Amino acid sequence: MTVAVLTGAALAGTGGGATALAGTSPKIVVRGGVTQPVFSYKDAIREHVYVESGVDSDRDGKKDRVNVDIIRPKETEHGLKVPVIMDESPYYDNAGRGNESERKTYDANGNPVKFPLYYDNYFVPRGYAFLAVDMVGTTRSDGCPVSGGPTDVLGGKAVIDWLNGRARAYRPDGSPAKATWTTGRTGMIGKSYDGTLANGVAATGVEGLETIVPISAISSWYDYSRMNGVKYTDDEQPWLADYVDTDPPAKCAAVNADLDEGEDDATGNYNAYWKTADYRDGTIARASRVHASIFAAHGVNDLNVKDDHFAKWWSALARRGVQRKVWLSQRGHVDPFDTRRDAWVATLHKWFDHELQKVPNGIMSEPRADIEVGPDQWITQRDWPARDARSVVLRPGEGGSLGLKPAAAGATAAFTDAAGPEGAGYPEEAMVADPTAARPYRTAFVSAPLPKTGRLSGTPDARLRIKLDGPTSNLTALLVDYGEDTRVNYLGAGSGIRTLTTEDCHGESTPADDACYKKTEVTTVTSPVNVVARGWLDAQNHRSLSRPEPLKSGRYYTVSWQTLSQEYLLKKGHRLALVLAGTDADYNFDTPTGAQVTVDLRGSSVSIPVLAAGEDVNTLVAPPPSATTWRGPSEVSLPVQERRLY
Repeated sequence: MTVAVLTGAALAGTGGGATALAGTSPKIVVRGGVTQPVFSYKDAIREHVYVESGVDSDRDGKKDRVNVDIIRPKETEHGLKVPVIMDESPYYDNAGRGNESERKTYDANGNPVKFPLYYDNYFVPRGYAFLAVDMVGTTRSDGCPVSGGPTDVLGGKAVIDWLNGRARAYRPDGSPAKATWTTGRTGMIGKSYDGTLANGVAATGVEGLETIVPISAISSWYDYSRMNGVKYTDDEQPWLADYVDTDPPAKCAAVNADLDEGEDDATGNYNAYWKTADYRDGTIARASRVHASIFAAHGVNDLNVKDDHFAKWWSALARRGVQRKVWLSQRGHVDPFDTRRDAWVATLHKWFDHELQKVPNGIMSEPRADIEVGPDQWITQRDWPARDARSVVLRPGEGGSLGLKPAAAGATAAFTDAAGPEGAGYPEEAMVADPTAARPYRTAFVSAPLPKTGRLSGTPDARLRIKLDGPTSNLTALLVDYGEDTRVNYLGAGSGIRTLTTEDCHGESTPADDACYKKTEVTTVTSPVNVVARGWLDAQNHRSLSRPEPLKSGRYYTVSWQTLSQEYLLKKGHRLALVLAGTDADYNFDTPTGAQVTVDLRGSSVSIPVLAAGEDVNTLVAPPPSATTWRGPSEVSLPVQERRLY
């Protein structure tokens, strides 16, 4: 195999950790389309600098300085210039990073000796620098965190600017620090808040950020806190800012008070505050400015950072023609390193080599999407959603049926947005139990057994014609699969993974920072029912998230909204149901309104994008029989969602 030389002259030594010095011309080596581990991890330079951010998040009259911990090949002191992989995080001194909650450690001089995760161990020997950046207001950086708002993002942008000669930085002794060792080409990576910062920095359009790898990442902080006017929680913004800030609470009390006021929990509306923390169409950052490529990873069953963050971000970038790749798993809030480790590291390696080292390794010619369709069952497809998926419009009918034909004119069903036993709404297990039984807090419509297997790929869309006896109601739409099956247990502890005691290693180690991590395995549950897709709407926000419009009692309105996206096998013999209800006690923090909701069946439907093995997708759902006999469970028990922020 030919060795491609990217910089310098001939190489002396090729094994892992071997020196890359040949005279005075160190170089990066490529073999088989990927960079080789020819630089010593043990001997790498470890240092930290403070980048002047240009923002004053704590309002003390001084520009915040961002702490940047750096590890780079020692050959960068001898003419080698390397690209950068950067993980900006607020979690380095609180929650830690990764499945094992690793934190940074430092020597007596304050220089880093342990970098969390494997990025440094794996990529530094292959000719990269790795930067672990403390988000503004966290760990060793100045300022106050603002839960994804402007200063969080602009602090990371300043680091990219410094790497490209547009911002100032200082060593601990106060002397200027210049990034003369880098090409300036940078890739940001990280899970959850870290990946969110990558999205936000990319959406500023900063030059030098070539690619981002956001994992389970937020694209709009409004959508993290609520959907269509329905709140997921109260006090999310100030609570999270306080959680990631380990300084005394008084320091950022005034900033947190502004977050509390700005999020406007009293209404759940989208406002000017939320627009500053919206990376798709915000005031500070927006998708239209993105030029960096994206390799995203998300769990379609992530109920922390729900997958509409990925789906809407992906769609916005697709419209701009941004280079894209994605992995979608059936897990919850889980890093692909802990679902499909070897394949993930190999793919990530090729991606960074292509985007940052400019290695022509063919990764852009591979299928754009890797999708898990069952426990450890992966497929590839050309794009996401599947290009050949077709919309199937399912319609609720008389007698609780769900099929292709519209209901008779005048047919209706009703439910009440009622308080459940705990004072909130009703939990999902009550909503989906025996859908043929009458329940005052929900109405359900069930298909006949599916005559063939198909796959839902994309985002279902609920469309209802309703009238209320009050000004508004919280509305829940659930697409439910009834049929015994073994599925990923995304609602259980671990969000679909179990951590084992054995380890494997990816990269090189030192006594202070090893490259070895505990293996994981998928966890499954065998059950007769599964919620496929979920979506919520405050009826008064059906036209605008910013300007609510109370409904006039007794008048019909057409309301529509998208559920969360999904990749899901709809199996032959199973039944599909549409369940409509009021406040969802599992995921909604709102108080039920008590309104009665009347649904005009003929004017209501749910549209789902489906592939059916090249046949007419409309044959996926058989016409309902004249009388449906329910042979499913009368009660179900769903595990409680595990909420894991990081």
